[in-house]
Amino acid sequence: MLDFPTFGELQLEINDLLTTWLGWLRTPHFYAQVIAAIVAMIAGRLISYVLVELMPVFAREPTEGRLFKLRKTLHSLRTLITPAVRIVALAFAAQICDQQFGSSWFVRLVLTGAAIILLYAVINRFVQHPMFNATARWIGIPAATIYAFGFMPLISEWMDGTAFEAGNIRISLLTVLKAVLFGGALFWLGRVSSNAGQRIIRQQKNVDVQTKELAAKSFNVLIISFAGILLLNLLGINLSVFAVFSGAVGVGLGFGLQQIASNFVSGIVILLERSLEVGDFLELDDGRSGTLKEINMRSSTLATFDGKDIMVPNTLFITNRVINWTHRDFRQRYEVNFTTAYDSDLRRVPDIVQKAVSSVKGVLNVPEGPECLLRNFGASTCEFSVRFWVESIENAMRYRSTVSFAIWEALQREGIPMQPPAAAPAPLHIVMEPTAPPPDAKPKPRKKAK
Repeated sequence: MLDFPTFGELQLEINDLLTTWLGWLRTPHFYAQVIAAIVAMIAGRLISYVLVELMPVFAREPTEGRLFKLRKTLHSLRTLITPAVRIVALAFAAQICDQQFGSSWFVRLVLTGAAIILLYAVINRFVQHPMFNATARWIGIPAATIYAFGFMPLISEWMDGTAFEAGNIRISLLTVLKAVLFGGALFWLGRVSSNAGQRIIRQQKNVDVQTKELAAKSFNVLIISFAGILLLNLLGINLSVFAVFSGAVGVGLGFGLQQIASNFVSGIVILLERSLEVGDFLELDDGRSGTLKEINMRSSTLATFDGKDIMVPNTLFITNRVINWTHRDFRQRYEVNFTTAYDSDLRRVPDIVQKAVSSVKGVLNVPEGPECLLRNFGASTCEFSVRFWVESIENAMRYRSTVSFAIWEALQREGIPMQPPAAAPAPLHIVMEPTAPPPDAKPKPRKKAK
């Protein structure tokens, strides 16, 4: 436990500190340091003014030309010149005071303030992310100030003494603060490194998509695991403490986390089995369909034609029926139906339609060219259908529309009219009603029962 000073002890310490400060204020060395600090501040301001106003790279904003980006970057640093030059001048003044008076505490105090001002300017200039900017301003600058004034050991000791103990586990306020700061920094660096590594892996053109995805996911897991182990070492936590935690995780997997573990294993199986690949067009068992956009460890993303992203758990790809329209071949066959009149030259229709469909851009001749067939004789029309292959599944409606226009235009040129399909005949309803007897009919006498 941490022993806090009593009110009397605190009062004595404050009196001793005030007495020391008043003794410093009465010495001539103090006033000499004040003058040295003022002279250093003025000299730093004049030197920075000369540098900013007389050097072209700082005086005028650069335009298009040679080394434009470098000159623009140097010009943007002009606001940092004044505090930086002041720090140099104050450091030089502190050296002179140490040589002449044997003390430079006041000059170094002003030097610390100038360094904090420069740090604040650097944060506002280079740290653009709102979260990191706020963290640097509200945590980094106060920590630097405390360290500069020499209070860091005292505060560290107090935070380390404020601890929670349960058996062999001891968690102090200092440990929690280190975990938040170092953990946030490590995992942010890990995420940046992981994204950069995955991007480099996916850019390799000589490797197939499934291998790249598996390597990218493995790299991501490796980076996160390395960041976690490094954080534990920085905090000084013994890994044997997590033996009980690993047992709790095992129990959790048996009760509540089995779905997460199942999805994770299913994602690994999909990547290793290569039954699904990024870019495949899939149709799920419930009728939803889309292009496989990415395969993650827990779920995969299907991008639909209407701009929606469907998050599908990986176990559905293992346990349910999934139609992969483009697993081995992106070529698809479509069919368009049309009808003509009976008085047309029916034998000419297949050749005309097949030539017209073959001329449509995107229609393939392999594995077979367009084929027009007479399907049925209707009540007043002849029903035809034409089948054709294309190398895309994403534009089915566009191909059907283009082919339909080509068929209509070709038949119009040849004078073969197209007829609308005959409407289905209305169902015949038979109503059974009793027939009235003729007026002169006499009812038959009933036989009497014997």
